[in-house]
Amino acid sequence: MVNTPNQADTEERTPGGQRSGRPRDSRIDVAVPSAVMEILNEGGYGRLTMEAVAARAGTSKPALRRRWRSRQHLVVDTLASAIGTTPTPDTGCTHCDLIAGIGTLSQAFTHTVGRRVLPALVADLADDPELESEFLEKFFHVRRASTAEALRRGIQRGDIRGDADIDLLLDMLASTTYYRVLFGHLPVTAALAEDVVEVVLAGVATDRWRSRHGGPERV
Repeated sequence: MVNTPNQADTEERTPGGQRSGRPRDSRIDVAVPSAVMEILNEGGYGRLTMEAVAARAGTSKPALRRRWRSRQHLVVDTLASAIGTTPTPDTGCTHCDLIAGIGTLSQAFTHTVGRRVLPALVADLADDPELESEFLEKFFHVRRASTAEALRRGIQRGDIRGDADIDLLLDMLASTTYYRVLFGHLPVTAALAEDVVEVVLAGVATDRWRSRHGGPERV
């Protein structure tokens, strides 16, 4: 069946023949990410096409092209909207905040879409600086900035040493999940976030934090 553009996707013209602004169809904004995730889980990144997404979402390829320059850009937007960029919470507990924040990343990649999408998408990022910038801005840096705030709150509370390297800690906290998704040598388990946070905090926690949480004090 061939999809035809709906009214919201069709350009309106003034009596003089000039193009006028058309309303953005919010239904597409909801249906498309869902369709992309379904196709990625079923067939993987290599089988995702604009035509397949349009058919699944009940819209047209031109409607998609007006919003996304390529299927790669469509996937990046979907990662940000469907998988999410949930901020690391502020519960008053540094240990709890970090587990919750890294846990959302682990949960996002426990299903098949992680292994089927991330390795191929990373390869495309290397050849397309504009796409890479969009991925970093919409997905990667949003999550990273949120976790950085949680670490700074931990320093302010006296849970994490003031001289801790925030960028290094961010890499250490998230890298295990990304590494397992990229290479598939071990699963991304439900307990992974807690295990990683425990190991990282063991290296940068203050004696004050250790005394409250039962960890050994530094010698």
